[in-house]
Amino acid sequence: MTDITDLSKIVVSKDDNALITSPENLQSQEDVELERKLRELKFKQELRKDWILFIVRDVIIFPAAILFIFAVSGYSLFLHIHG
Repeated sequence: MTDITDLSKIVVSKDDNALITSPENLQSQEDVELERKLRELKFKQELRKDWILFIVRDVIIFPAAILFIFAVSGYSLFLHIHG
């Protein structure tokens, strides 16, 4: 019975968050909630950045490049036919 651990230093894990009950590492509920909101905000920012990149690259740049290629090849074909 000499090897009894202090119950206040036991770490209980649940999902991603670890509930630490020791007094020196105690996280308040507000800190946990703030960290969760920060993770959600970072996720939303990454998602928004991905959508912006998708729209710029796949909706604007690629069709513009294809139209430019068609215009140049059409102009070249026109010059060969009428030249």
